[in-house]
Order: sequence, then structure tokens, then C-alpha cells
Amino acid sequence: MNEPQVTIVVSPRERFSATKESLESIYQHTKIPFKLIYVDGNSPRKTKEYLKQKSQSRGFKLIRTEHYLSPNQARNLAIPHVDTEYLLFIDNDVLVSEGWLKSLVKCAKEETASIVCPLTCIGKNIGETIHLAGGEARIEEKPNKKGKLKRKVHEVHYFVNRKVADVKEKLQRQKCEFAEFHCMLVRTNIFEKIGLLDEGFLSTREHIDFCMSVNNAGESIYCEPTSVVTYVTGLKWEIPELSYFLLRWSDAWEVASLEHFAQKWDLPTKDKYFKKRYTRMGYRRHNGFLKPFLKYFTFGWNPLWLQKLAINIEHKINKIITDNYQKTLPKKQQLSQASKTEKPRELVTH
Repeated sequence: MNEPQVTIVVSPRERFSATKESLESIYQHTKIPFKLIYVDGNSPRKTKEYLKQKSQSRGFKLIRTEHYLSPNQARNLAIPHVDTEYLLFIDNDVLVSEGWLKSLVKCAKEETASIVCPLTCIGKNIGETIHLAGGEARIEEKPNKKGKLKRKVHEVHYFVNRKVADVKEKLQRQKCEFAEFHCMLVRTNIFEKIGLLDEGFLSTREHIDFCMSVNNAGESIYCEPTSVVTYVTGLKWEIPELSYFLLRWSDAWEVASLEHFAQKWDLPTKDKYFKKRYTRMGYRRHNGFLKPFLKYFTFGWNPLWLQKLAINIEHKINKIITDNYQKTLPKKQQLSQASKTEKPRELVTH
């Protein structure tokens, strides 16, 4: 039992300012043996130096690039270095609670699961507001009015935005169809079956794609609510933080991800599943930065007409930022080189 069974892989989600708090949370609340690999995608100098010092004192492997990484690019850099039975993907803005990892491993062993996710909350207070407690994700084929089969995504999130105290009795270990990469325990040998994570997903749908691939390989996914983590929101108005955030949720990365998702799983982009996402394009940037920025500099006035004007301008600026950043990347990292994968063999629900 002294040999680590799990390698924790920490990677950037959308910012860097929670790095220290998140990493120290892992070391404080994880009592079973583990290995750790930290993937650092072009963090600012202060964070870079902190991670270098901690990797030396704690003895974990640090992988750094001098350019920003999409989530799946970051995770794929770590996977070849994992030599334990399980790996645990966790974002760099997640706080964990006592016993979190032990509960996940226990569930994986008892259920012979390939993926186990915790009760994932949102906000500073662990165990208060639910972000995700598992969910459903699959491709369904149903006849339309003309009798022709239409493919669509079925996606349901369990207990989203509910207070833990209100649904506590309903939070039981259960089999589900998807988890999110905020925190996800994975049986390492699954990558021998389905290959590495698909880097054609730059900013969205990567968790749905991975979990559907795991389900289609005949493997199981569980949610274990006795393991509790929370991801902390909030953005520092500093140039390195904003640079990554605006790229991470850029229109270009989101459009490329959605188009890749539709092509890979043979889905029509004109249905409401995709229309909703195209209509809300950029909402993370606008809610996370632009609207708070306008509110601050207008002393709380922030009228709707000003928001609409600013959003239109921001879309144009975001394109310029993304285009300029693309030119600085190694050719193999550029957006135009997003992987083209074959359509997966799948189990379809009729």
C-alpha cells in the first residue's frame, strides 16, 4: 500500500492565479501515496518560479512550455509519463477536501470503473453549491417528421447549481455517462484502447468526447459524492492572466472545437444544441471580464446598450488577439493543425 497507485496530473484550465492555493490544497488533504505531474503552459514569471521551487522541494515532475496550451494538449503531455494504475486529471483552480482521492480510488476498485468523478462544487466554500454530480451524454438517433433518422446529442447535468444541503440525501454513488475534467480519476490503461485525448478540441466538448469514447469502448463511469472538490472562480486583472483567459475562451478556439465535435460524431450543426452555443459565443469572456470591467469603470452604471456595443467590439478584438497569437506558435501547435480524427465507432441509443 506504500506504492502510489495514482498519478495526479495538474494542468491549466483558464488562468494561473489559483495555482498556489490549489497545489497546497492537494498536498494538505491527500493522505494516500501519490505521484504528481504538473503541466505549466506559459505561466507568468512569479508562478513559473513558484512551481519550479515546489517541484524541487516536493519532488514532482514539472513539464513547462513557453506557449499557452489547450486543455487536451496539456494533459497529453503528461500521459506518457504516467506509470501508475490510475491517473487523476485536475485543473489548476480546484481545491480538494480530506479523503477526496481515497474515496475515488475505492469507488474505481469496487465498481471496476474506468472513470470516477467526485461531487464537484463551485466557489470558495467546499461542499456548498454543486457544479456537477455526474450526468448523461450520448448520441441519439430519432426519426424526424419525414421519418429520416436524425442524430443529436443528449446531455444532462445532475444537480447543477443546487445547494448540497438541499439534495444531500439524493447524493449517492451512481453510474453515469460523463464527468468533467475539473477532477476526474481515470484507469490508465483506457488510453491503450482509445488512444490519447483528442487535441482537435481546443476549448469545449473535450470531456463529452472523451467520456462517450470510454462508454463506447464498453467501460463504465461513476460519480462518487463522498469525494468532494470545488473549483474556484474569479479572474485577476493582470495581463498574463487575461492573455490566457481570452485565448482559452476565444471565438476561434470555440468554433474550431464545435466544428470538430460535429464532424467527428456526424452531428448536424443546425440543431439547437449547436445553435445555443453559437448564440452564446464569448459569454465566458463577457461574464468573466468584460461586464465586470464595464461596471467598474462606469461606477456601476453599465447600461445594456453599452454592453452590447462593447461586446460587438470585443469580438473583433478577440479575433485580432487570436490571429496574432497563432503567428507566434510553433507550426505544429497552430489552430490550423488541429487534429483530424476518424469518426468513432459508437453505440447509438435509438
